[in-house]
Amino acid sequence: MWDENKVRIIDIAEDLGLSTATVSNVLHGKTKKISDATVKKVERKLEESGYIPNMAATLLARNDSRIVGVVVNNHRKYEGRVFEDPFISAAINYLSDEIENSGYFMMLKKVKEIMDIVRFASMWNLDGLIIIGFCEDEYQNLRDHIRIPFVVYDGFMKEQGRISNVTIDDFDGGRQVGEYLKKMGHRKVLCISDNDICMDLDRHNGLNSGLGRDADFLMIPMSKEKRDIFYQENLNKIKTYSAIFAVSDYYAIDIMVFLKNHGISVPEDISIVGFDGIADCQRVVPLLTSVYQNNELRAKVTMELLIKMLKDNSFSQSVCIPVKLIQRESVRKI
Repeated sequence: MWDENKVRIIDIAEDLGLSTATVSNVLHGKTKKISDATVKKVERKLEESGYIPNMAATLLARNDSRIVGVVVNNHRKYEGRVFEDPFISAAINYLSDEIENSGYFMMLKKVKEIMDIVRFASMWNLDGLIIIGFCEDEYQNLRDHIRIPFVVYDGFMKEQGRISNVTIDDFDGGRQVGEYLKKMGHRKVLCISDNDICMDLDRHNGLNSGLGRDADFLMIPMSKEKRDIFYQENLNKIKTYSAIFAVSDYYAIDIMVFLKNHGISVPEDISIVGFDGIADCQRVVPLLTSVYQNNELRAKVTMELLIKMLKDNSFSQSVCIPVKLIQRESVRKI
């Protein structure tokens, strides 16, 4: 066992046969140009050595670090730009405010595997966690391997169990879209998503309920490049619909741009509705009709639940935040 009071980055680098720059880059998360094998090797050695960066030593030496980790799934659909996603960046923005207002520090991390959170939480002595973007079985597995409390920011849970979850009313959001499109005279409606499970399925089912009929469904590729090719191949089919409901604003704006680039006018030829209510809805032309979710309220409730869990380790609760359709320029009456 290393002496954590004496160990230095140079000691770790020499022991592994690496440069101090490589070890320092891994320590600070700058791993883009470093192989996964090297990153894991350095992380193991840092953990074994008990190395603690000087800037964090005082905090981490306390029983309560006052650090809340916010962990985001670095899913392949983000194509390496997860923190650039409008929904993720908005969530982090409001969570940062709530965490600070509650007297805690925020530590942000992206991971591809949920079990990587176990080492992260242990290494930094986190008081609690807020997790975004994984599936129910993964959260349940993590709960079995970690003691510190965590709140799921956007989970789809069939069974609450020992996990606190802050979700939104996905079905009702879809229902509001369906009722609105029906009122505007739309009968042939297409729903697009990159999957047909969990909250996206709820949004599609809600759409069907509001329309009073089943909307067609088109599963689109996650990759931007493949998606453009897919739209091109299915353009004649897409043009037969009077309205498209995309399960996220990102996909709504994406197909809006594609259609406009191919001479199809929105909303004159095809109306479009999104979901999430991101700021970009009011920056595109035409302004995007979308189901708005209150990220500020969601962040506040998330932190309130985490604090309750910190005080009572047996506490868990699931909270559903209501949503509201915001009507703008991207839907026309027919």
